[in-house]
Amino acid sequence: MTVTTPDTAATVEFRGLRREFGPTVALDGLDLTARPGELLALLGPSGCGKTTALRMLAGFEHPDSGEVLVDGEDVTRVPAHRRDAGMVFQSYSLFPHLDALDNVAFGLRMRKVRTAGRRTRAAELLELVGLADKGRSFPHQLSGGQQQRVALARALALRPRVLLLDEPLSALDAKVRLTLREEIRRLQQELGITTLFVTHDQEEALSMADQVAVMHAGRLEQCAAPAELYGRPATAFVAEFVGTMSRIPGRLVEGGVEVLGQRLPIDGQAPEVSATSEVDVLVRPEAVGVRAEDAGSARVVATAFLGAAVRVTVRLADGTEAKADLPTHEAAALVAGAAVSVSLPQRPVLVAERTR
Repeated sequence: MTVTTPDTAATVEFRGLRREFGPTVALDGLDLTARPGELLALLGPSGCGKTTALRMLAGFEHPDSGEVLVDGEDVTRVPAHRRDAGMVFQSYSLFPHLDALDNVAFGLRMRKVRTAGRRTRAAELLELVGLADKGRSFPHQLSGGQQQRVALARALALRPRVLLLDEPLSALDAKVRLTLREEIRRLQQELGITTLFVTHDQEEALSMADQVAVMHAGRLEQCAAPAELYGRPATAFVAEFVGTMSRIPGRLVEGGVEVLGQRLPIDGQAPEVSATSEVDVLVRPEAVGVRAEDAGSARVVATAFLGAAVRVTVRLADGTEAKADLPTHEAAALVAGAAVSVSLPQRPVLVAERTR
């Protein structure tokens, strides 16, 4: 099997994109770059503008201001059919009256590729996505995961320089979603095609992407590699949207923050110490230490078995709840109601405005 791909992967840039729908600001000055051959995930809650940005790259939407560039060329007003981009939709959008082979070959037929050539190309792509034996099956004869594979093969048929995926896995069950996201990532790396992937599922974004752009209210909060995004979130929104995060009350002091009887340095620029110096300290469950202690001021509320770890929820003296992920053998004695002490490691922490 020989599947040819673009000679060079494209650089994609959004520059100052703004889009309003009546009183709603969908994009508010978005600046973002996808480097050649990388998979960039656009991650955020519903209404954050991620799908609007993707549709602008596809040519289905146009910004009120700003530019979309592909390899330095301004394509902001270029019609969708001339964008050289392949798109996979959440709903698959397969033609029900065409079999899998003809669905994949449809774009080639519109471009007047001869029958033999387009059938060969379609067959190669169906083999690439693991459906070599399903060419004569119609969409209603395929599972959801198989239909999505056909949609992916169809998007690749025209050898696009950019691949766009708009929440393509959200309609699938958990097991199929896991398998297909691994296959999409494998194909993307094998083909070396620049890919933008829209999702609201943080696990998908972190497991698949080279870079993750977290969006909120039409703005970019942070764009970074998954490990950096998780371990060094730039804002409180990113910290709480990506992964699990507990807020523990603290008080600003010179050079750091006091929390749980400890003095810790602050990650990033420290706020000014003032008369109203109460803040929340944001911590991941794996950074929270919990130890059984008869004189401890915290109490275990609940435990949840996660396999290699147990998630322990504790209630602090002020009524705040925090979560800790502990090795299973360490959590054996931590039953609901047990008195415990809670601590944090001696490393910089992220602080945010007190929410209560």
